[in-house]
Amino acid sequence: MSLSWSGPTRLLHGGDGLTTWLEDFRGHRVTLLADAAVADSAITRTVTDRLGRSRLDTDTVVLDGPGDAHSIAALASRLDGTDLVIGIGGGTLLDQAKLAALLHAVPEAGGVLTGPQRSGLVVLPRWTARSVPLVAVPTTVGTGSELSHVACLAHGDGKRLVMGGALRPDAALMDPAATATLPDELLAEGVLEALFRVVSPYVGDHRDLPVEDALAETVAGLLTTLGHRVREDRLAGRQLDERVRGDIARLSGLGHADWLNLGRPPFAVKGWLVANELSHALGIRKVTAVAALLPALWRAVLDGDERLGSAPRLRRLWAGLRATAPGVLPADPADGVAALAGHWLIDSRTAADAGRLDAITARIVRAWGAGLPMLGGLRADDIRRLLGDAVASPPVPVRMPTAA
Repeated sequence: MSLSWSGPTRLLHGGDGLTTWLEDFRGHRVTLLADAAVADSAITRTVTDRLGRSRLDTDTVVLDGPGDAHSIAALASRLDGTDLVIGIGGGTLLDQAKLAALLHAVPEAGGVLTGPQRSGLVVLPRWTARSVPLVAVPTTVGTGSELSHVACLAHGDGKRLVMGGALRPDAALMDPAATATLPDELLAEGVLEALFRVVSPYVGDHRDLPVEDALAETVAGLLTTLGHRVREDRLAGRQLDERVRGDIARLSGLGHADWLNLGRPPFAVKGWLVANELSHALGIRKVTAVAALLPALWRAVLDGDERLGSAPRLRRLWAGLRATAPGVLPADPADGVAALAGHWLIDSRTAADAGRLDAITARIVRAWGAGLPMLGGLRADDIRRLLGDAVASPPVPVRMPTAA
Protein backbone atom coordinates (compact mmCIF):
# COMPACT_ATOMS: atom_id res chain seq x y z
CA MET A 1 0.00 0.00 0.00
CA SER A 2 1.23 3.50 -0.84
CA LEU A 3 0.06 6.55 1.08
CA SER A 4 -0.20 9.91 -0.65
CA TRP A 5 1.19 13.07 0.92
CA SER A 6 -0.04 16.65 0.75
CA GLY A 7 3.43 17.99 0.07
CA PRO A 8 5.98 17.26 -2.67
CA THR A 9 7.38 14.18 -0.87
CA ARG A 10 5.30 11.04 -1.31
CA LEU A 11 4.97 8.76 1.69
CA LEU A 12 5.43 5.05 1.07
CA HIS A 13 4.25 2.45 3.57
CA GLY A 14 6.66 -0.46 3.91
CA GLY A 15 8.02 -2.69 1.20
CA ASP A 16 4.69 -2.84 -0.65
CA GLY A 17 4.65 0.95 -0.87
CA LEU A 18 8.11 0.95 -2.41
CA THR A 19 7.11 -1.73 -4.91
CA THR A 20 4.08 0.31 -5.96
CA TRP A 21 6.20 3.44 -6.37
CA LEU A 22 8.75 1.54 -8.46
CA GLU A 23 6.02 0.54 -10.93
CA ASP A 24 6.19 4.08 -12.33
CA PHE A 25 10.00 4.15 -12.34
CA ARG A 26 11.50 3.87 -15.80
CA GLY A 27 15.20 3.61 -14.95
CA HIS A 28 17.46 0.59 -14.56
CA ARG A 29 20.31 1.47 -12.19
CA VAL A 30 19.95 2.31 -8.50
CA THR A 31 22.56 3.60 -6.08
CA LEU A 32 21.75 2.56 -2.52
CA LEU A 33 23.49 4.66 0.14
CA ALA A 34 23.36 2.89 3.49
CA ASP A 35 24.68 3.91 6.88
CA ALA A 36 27.20 1.38 8.17
CA ALA A 37 25.06 0.84 11.28
CA VAL A 38 22.12 -0.45 9.22
CA ALA A 39 23.84 -1.92 6.16
CA ASP A 40 22.91 -5.45 7.26
CA SER A 41 19.58 -4.58 8.88
CA ALA A 42 16.10 -5.90 8.07
CA ILE A 43 15.02 -2.65 6.43
CA THR A 44 18.05 -2.65 4.11
CA ARG A 45 17.32 -6.25 3.15
CA THR A 46 13.69 -5.32 2.48
CA VAL A 47 14.67 -2.46 0.20
CA THR A 48 17.26 -4.58 -1.62
CA ASP A 49 14.74 -7.39 -2.06
CA ARG A 50 12.12 -5.05 -3.54
CA LEU A 51 14.66 -3.58 -5.94
CA GLY A 52 15.58 -7.09 -7.00
CA ARG A 53 11.94 -8.02 -7.62
CA SER A 54 11.70 -4.96 -9.86
CA ARG A 55 14.77 -6.26 -11.75
CA LEU A 56 16.86 -3.19 -11.03
CA ASP A 57 20.66 -3.20 -10.93
CA THR A 58 21.72 -1.96 -7.50
CA ASP A 59 25.07 -0.55 -6.43
CA THR A 60 25.32 -0.37 -2.63
CA VAL A 61 27.61 2.21 -1.02
CA VAL A 62 28.13 1.98 2.74
CA LEU A 63 28.88 5.26 4.54
CA ASP A 64 30.21 5.71 8.04
CA GLY A 65 30.00 9.00 9.92
CA PRO A 66 29.18 12.55 8.83
CA GLY A 67 30.36 13.97 5.54
CA ASP A 68 31.97 17.23 4.57
CA ALA A 69 32.06 19.09 1.26
CA HIS A 70 35.00 17.00 -0.01
CA SER A 71 33.51 13.59 0.81
CA ILE A 72 30.08 14.57 -0.51
CA ALA A 73 31.61 15.76 -3.79
CA ALA A 74 33.41 12.40 -4.07
CA LEU A 75 30.14 10.61 -3.35
CA ALA A 76 28.38 12.66 -6.03
CA SER A 77 30.91 11.43 -8.60
CA ARG A 78 29.93 7.85 -7.79
CA LEU A 79 26.37 8.56 -8.91
CA ASP A 80 27.33 8.81 -12.58
CA GLY A 81 25.02 6.58 -14.61
CA THR A 82 22.53 6.02 -11.82
CA ASP A 83 18.79 6.50 -12.38
CA LEU A 84 17.68 6.53 -8.73
CA VAL A 85 19.27 7.26 -5.35
CA ILE A 86 17.98 5.63 -2.17
CA GLY A 87 19.36 6.66 1.22
CA ILE A 88 18.92 4.42 4.28
CA GLY A 89 19.99 5.82 7.64
CA GLY A 90 19.55 8.62 10.12
CA GLY A 91 19.56 12.35 9.50
CA THR A 92 23.30 12.51 8.88
CA LEU A 93 23.17 9.86 6.15
CA LEU A 94 20.06 11.33 4.53
CA ASP A 95 21.64 14.80 4.47
CA GLN A 96 24.65 13.36 2.64
CA ALA A 97 22.38 11.61 0.15
CA LYS A 98 20.45 14.81 -0.49
CA LEU A 99 23.57 16.91 -1.02
CA ALA A 100 25.33 14.27 -3.15
CA ALA A 101 22.30 13.92 -5.42
CA LEU A 102 22.23 17.70 -5.78
CA LEU A 103 25.94 17.97 -6.67
CA HIS A 104 25.62 15.09 -9.12
CA ALA A 105 23.04 17.12 -11.05
CA VAL A 106 24.55 20.57 -10.51
CA PRO A 107 28.32 20.28 -9.84
CA GLU A 108 28.68 24.07 -9.75
CA ALA A 109 26.46 24.10 -6.66
CA GLY A 110 29.57 22.97 -4.78
CA GLY A 111 30.83 26.53 -5.00
CA VAL A 112 27.59 27.76 -3.48
CA LEU A 113 27.89 25.31 -0.58
CA THR A 114 31.49 26.14 0.29
CA GLY A 115 31.90 29.69 -0.99
CA PRO A 116 33.34 32.30 1.36
CA GLN A 117 30.60 33.81 3.52
CA ARG A 118 30.13 34.28 7.22
CA SER A 119 26.45 33.29 7.22
CA GLY A 120 25.63 29.80 8.41
CA LEU A 121 22.64 29.69 6.06
CA VAL A 122 23.08 28.72 2.40
CA VAL A 123 19.98 29.24 0.26
CA LEU A 124 20.19 27.37 -3.03
CA PRO A 125 19.28 29.27 -6.18
CA ARG A 126 15.80 28.51 -7.46
CA TRP A 127 17.21 27.00 -10.64
CA THR A 128 18.95 24.13 -8.82
CA ALA A 129 17.27 20.77 -9.33
CA ARG A 130 18.14 17.09 -9.15
CA SER A 131 18.40 15.01 -12.31
CA VAL A 132 17.55 11.72 -10.57
CA PRO A 133 14.81 10.93 -8.03
CA LEU A 134 15.68 10.43 -4.37
CA VAL A 135 13.99 8.09 -1.91
CA ALA A 136 14.74 8.52 1.81
CA VAL A 137 14.43 5.66 4.29
CA PRO A 138 14.82 7.05 7.84
CA THR A 139 16.14 4.66 10.48
CA THR A 140 16.05 7.17 13.33
CA VAL A 141 13.41 9.57 14.61
CA GLY A 142 13.65 13.25 15.43
CA THR A 143 15.37 14.92 12.50
CA GLY A 144 12.58 14.45 9.96
CA SER A 145 15.19 14.85 7.22
CA GLU A 146 13.18 12.51 4.98
CA LEU A 147 10.53 15.22 4.51
CA SER A 148 12.58 18.40 4.78
CA HIS A 149 14.11 20.74 2.24
CA VAL A 150 17.20 21.39 4.36
CA ALA A 151 20.48 19.59 5.04
CA CYS A 152 23.37 20.21 7.43
CA LEU A 153 26.91 20.42 6.08
CA ALA A 154 30.06 20.51 8.19
CA HIS A 155 32.16 23.50 7.19
CA GLY A 156 35.22 24.91 8.90
CA ASP A 157 34.69 25.04 12.66
CA GLY A 158 30.92 24.86 12.42
CA LYS A 159 27.99 23.81 10.30
CA ARG A 160 26.11 25.32 7.42
CA LEU A 161 22.40 24.87 6.98
CA VAL A 162 21.65 24.36 3.29
CA MET A 163 18.10 25.10 2.18
CA GLY A 164 16.35 24.57 -1.13
CA GLY A 165 13.53 22.69 -2.79
CA ALA A 166 16.01 20.45 -4.62
CA LEU A 167 16.90 18.85 -1.28
CA ARG A 168 13.41 17.54 -0.55
CA PRO A 169 13.22 13.79 -1.34
CA ASP A 170 10.73 12.58 -3.94
CA ALA A 171 9.53 9.83 -1.63
CA ALA A 172 10.04 8.67 1.96
CA LEU A 173 9.67 5.03 2.94
CA MET A 174 8.11 4.73 6.40
CA ASP A 175 8.43 1.30 7.95
CA PRO A 176 8.51 0.35 11.66
CA ALA A 177 11.20 -2.20 10.81
CA ALA A 178 13.55 0.71 10.09
CA THR A 179 13.63 1.68 13.78
CA ALA A 180 13.39 -1.82 15.24
CA THR A 181 16.99 -1.79 16.52
CA LEU A 182 17.09 1.89 17.50
CA PRO A 183 18.05 2.10 21.20
CA ASP A 184 15.28 3.31 23.52
CA GLU A 185 17.51 6.19 24.60
CA LEU A 186 17.64 7.49 21.03
CA LEU A 187 13.89 7.04 20.63
CA ALA A 188 13.33 9.27 23.65
CA GLU A 189 15.81 11.83 22.33
CA GLY A 190 14.10 11.75 18.95
CA VAL A 191 10.75 12.59 20.52
CA LEU A 192 12.26 15.60 22.31
CA GLU A 193 14.00 16.78 19.13
CA ALA A 194 10.75 16.55 17.16
CA LEU A 195 8.87 18.31 19.97
CA PHE A 196 11.46 21.11 20.01
CA ARG A 197 11.06 21.60 16.26
CA VAL A 198 7.25 21.74 16.47
CA VAL A 199 6.96 24.11 19.44
CA SER A 200 9.76 26.53 18.56
CA PRO A 201 7.93 28.33 15.71
CA TYR A 202 4.75 28.34 17.83
CA VAL A 203 6.45 30.03 20.78
CA GLY A 204 8.62 32.26 18.60
CA ASP A 205 5.57 33.78 16.88
CA HIS A 206 3.56 36.42 18.77
CA ARG A 207 0.48 36.11 16.57
CA ASP A 208 -2.40 33.73 17.07
CA LEU A 209 -3.05 31.64 13.96
CA PRO A 210 -6.04 29.47 14.93
CA VAL A 211 -5.60 26.70 12.35
CA GLU A 212 -1.81 26.46 12.54
CA ASP A 213 -1.87 26.82 16.34
CA ALA A 214 -4.35 23.95 16.69
CA LEU A 215 -2.27 21.73 14.41
CA ALA A 216 0.96 22.49 16.28
CA GLU A 217 -0.70 21.97 19.67
CA THR A 218 -2.11 18.63 18.54
CA VAL A 219 1.19 17.34 17.14
CA ALA A 220 3.08 18.55 20.24
CA GLY A 221 0.57 16.88 22.55
CA LEU A 222 0.76 13.58 20.67
CA LEU A 223 4.56 13.65 20.74
CA THR A 224 4.58 14.31 24.48
CA THR A 225 2.16 11.44 25.11
CA LEU A 226 4.38 9.14 23.05
CA GLY A 227 7.43 10.32 24.99
CA HIS A 228 5.75 9.17 28.18
CA ARG A 229 5.05 5.82 26.56
CA VAL A 230 8.72 5.41 25.62
CA ARG A 231 9.66 6.12 29.23
CA GLU A 232 7.21 3.56 30.59
CA ASP A 233 8.47 0.83 28.31
CA ARG A 234 12.11 1.64 29.04
CA LEU A 235 11.55 1.39 32.79
CA ALA A 236 9.58 -1.83 32.34
CA GLY A 237 12.25 -3.34 30.09
CA ARG A 238 9.75 -3.79 27.26
CA GLN A 239 10.50 -3.39 23.57
CA LEU A 240 8.54 -0.47 22.21
CA ASP A 241 5.56 -1.51 20.11
CA GLU A 242 6.13 -1.05 16.37
CA ARG A 243 2.95 0.99 16.04
CA VAL A 244 4.25 3.47 18.61
CA ARG A 245 7.59 3.69 16.79
CA GLY A 246 5.74 4.28 13.56
CA ASP A 247 3.64 7.04 15.13
CA ILE A 248 6.77 8.77 16.45
CA ALA A 249 8.44 8.57 13.04
CA ARG A 250 5.44 10.05 11.22
CA LEU A 251 4.98 12.86 13.73
CA SER A 252 8.70 13.61 13.51
CA GLY A 253 8.33 14.26 9.81
CA LEU A 254 5.19 16.34 10.31
CA GLY A 255 7.31 18.99 12.01
CA HIS A 256 8.58 19.94 8.54
CA ALA A 257 5.14 20.23 6.94
CA ASP A 258 4.69 23.65 5.36
CA TRP A 259 1.08 23.93 6.43
CA LEU A 260 1.97 23.41 10.09
CA ASN A 261 3.70 26.80 10.21
CA LEU A 262 2.06 28.61 7.32
CA GLY A 263 2.47 32.37 7.74
CA ARG A 264 4.89 32.21 10.66
CA PRO A 265 8.10 34.29 10.67
CA PRO A 266 10.87 32.34 8.93
CA PHE A 267 13.36 32.88 11.76
CA ALA A 268 11.16 32.24 14.79
CA VAL A 269 13.38 29.26 15.69
CA LYS A 270 16.39 31.04 17.19
CA GLY A 271 16.82 28.38 19.87
CA TRP A 272 17.45 25.72 17.21
CA LEU A 273 20.36 27.72 15.80
CA VAL A 274 21.92 28.12 19.24
CA ALA A 275 21.42 24.46 20.20
CA ASN A 276 22.91 23.22 16.93
CA GLU A 277 26.03 25.34 17.32
CA LEU A 278 26.37 24.37 20.99
CA SER A 279 26.15 20.69 20.09
CA HIS A 280 28.82 20.99 17.39
CA ALA A 281 31.20 23.10 19.47
CA LEU A 282 31.08 20.87 22.57
CA GLY A 283 30.97 17.59 20.65
CA ILE A 284 27.76 16.50 22.35
CA ARG A 285 24.57 15.04 20.91
CA LYS A 286 22.11 17.57 19.55
CA VAL A 287 19.38 16.57 21.97
CA THR A 288 21.72 16.90 24.94
CA ALA A 289 22.24 20.51 23.85
CA VAL A 290 18.50 20.97 23.34
CA ALA A 291 17.68 19.58 26.79
CA ALA A 292 20.27 21.90 28.35
CA LEU A 293 19.16 24.97 26.43
CA LEU A 294 15.36 24.73 26.54
CA PRO A 295 14.86 25.65 30.24
CA ALA A 296 17.12 28.71 29.89
CA LEU A 297 15.46 29.69 26.61
CA TRP A 298 11.96 29.41 28.00
CA ARG A 299 12.98 31.24 31.20
CA ALA A 300 14.14 34.17 29.09
CA VAL A 301 10.81 34.17 27.24
CA LEU A 302 8.88 34.07 30.51
CA ASP A 303 11.01 36.93 31.84
CA GLY A 304 9.82 39.08 28.97
CA ASP A 305 12.40 38.77 26.19
CA GLU A 306 9.98 39.05 23.29
CA ARG A 307 12.76 38.57 20.76
CA LEU A 308 12.86 34.91 21.79
CA GLY A 309 9.12 34.34 21.88
CA SER A 310 5.72 34.99 23.40
CA ALA A 311 5.27 34.27 27.11
CA PRO A 312 1.45 33.99 26.91
CA ARG A 313 1.66 31.53 24.01
CA LEU A 314 4.35 29.53 25.81
CA ARG A 315 2.20 29.27 28.94
CA ARG A 316 -0.81 28.20 26.86
CA LEU A 317 1.20 25.56 25.04
CA TRP A 318 2.78 24.20 28.20
CA ALA A 319 -0.58 23.90 29.94
CA GLY A 320 -1.63 21.48 27.22
CA LEU A 321 1.62 19.51 27.30
CA ARG A 322 1.57 19.31 31.09
CA ALA A 323 -1.92 17.78 30.96
CA THR A 324 -0.42 14.69 29.29
CA ALA A 325 1.17 13.74 32.63
CA PRO A 326 -1.03 15.15 35.44
CA GLY A 327 0.81 15.67 38.71
CA VAL A 328 4.24 14.90 37.22
CA LEU A 329 5.37 18.13 35.57
CA PRO A 330 5.63 21.60 37.18
CA ALA A 331 3.24 24.35 36.05
CA ASP A 332 6.09 26.71 35.24
CA PRO A 333 7.09 26.03 31.61
CA ALA A 334 10.85 26.47 32.14
CA ASP A 335 10.92 24.23 35.21
CA GLY A 336 8.48 21.93 33.47
CA VAL A 337 10.50 21.30 30.34
CA ALA A 338 13.59 20.60 32.47
CA ALA A 339 11.53 18.09 34.44
CA LEU A 340 10.18 16.61 31.21
CA ALA A 341 13.67 15.86 29.89
CA GLY A 342 14.57 14.24 33.20
CA HIS A 343 11.30 12.32 33.26
CA TRP A 344 12.17 10.91 29.84
CA LEU A 345 15.64 9.94 31.14
CA ILE A 346 17.39 12.32 28.73
CA ASP A 347 20.82 13.54 29.73
CA SER A 348 21.07 17.34 29.77
CA ARG A 349 24.46 17.64 31.44
CA THR A 350 26.85 20.01 29.69
CA ALA A 351 29.91 21.87 30.91
CA ALA A 352 32.22 24.51 29.47
CA ASP A 353 34.43 27.22 30.91
CA ALA A 354 33.88 30.91 30.31
CA GLY A 355 36.43 31.12 27.51
CA ARG A 356 34.77 28.30 25.61
CA LEU A 357 31.35 29.91 25.94
CA ASP A 358 32.78 33.21 24.71
CA ALA A 359 34.12 31.46 21.61
CA ILE A 360 30.81 29.69 20.97
CA THR A 361 28.99 33.00 21.35
CA ALA A 362 31.27 34.63 18.80
CA ARG A 363 30.68 31.76 16.38
CA ILE A 364 26.88 31.96 16.76
CA VAL A 365 26.77 35.72 16.29
CA ARG A 366 29.07 35.62 13.27
CA ALA A 367 27.12 32.86 11.52
CA TRP A 368 23.58 33.90 12.38
CA GLY A 369 23.50 37.48 13.72
CA ALA A 370 25.36 40.80 13.62
CA GLY A 371 23.16 42.15 10.86
CA LEU A 372 21.97 38.81 9.51
CA PRO A 373 18.23 38.26 10.01
CA MET A 374 18.32 34.86 11.71
CA LEU A 375 18.98 36.10 15.26
CA GLY A 376 16.90 39.22 14.83
CA GLY A 377 17.80 41.78 17.47
CA LEU A 378 19.76 39.40 19.71
CA ARG A 379 23.26 40.64 20.50
CA ALA A 380 26.37 38.84 21.68
CA ASP A 381 25.60 39.63 25.33
CA ASP A 382 22.15 38.06 24.97
CA ILE A 383 23.54 34.86 23.48
CA ARG A 384 26.32 34.68 26.05
CA ARG A 385 23.83 35.05 28.89
CA LEU A 386 21.64 32.33 27.43
CA LEU A 387 24.58 29.95 27.11
CA GLY A 388 25.74 30.76 30.62
CA ASP A 389 22.31 29.88 32.00
CA ALA A 390 22.20 26.63 30.04
CA VAL A 391 25.73 25.28 30.43
CA ALA A 392 27.34 24.45 33.75
CA SER A 393 30.89 25.39 34.64
CA PRO A 394 33.30 22.46 34.69
CA PRO A 395 34.08 21.14 38.17
CA VAL A 396 37.17 22.58 39.80
CA PRO A 397 39.74 19.80 40.33
CA VAL A 398 40.52 19.12 43.96
CA ARG A 399 44.22 19.03 44.74
CA MET A 400 45.01 16.32 47.26
CA PRO A 401 47.55 17.21 49.94
CA THR A 402 50.93 15.62 49.47
CA ALA A 403 52.60 13.64 52.18
CA ALA A 404 55.12 15.58 54.26
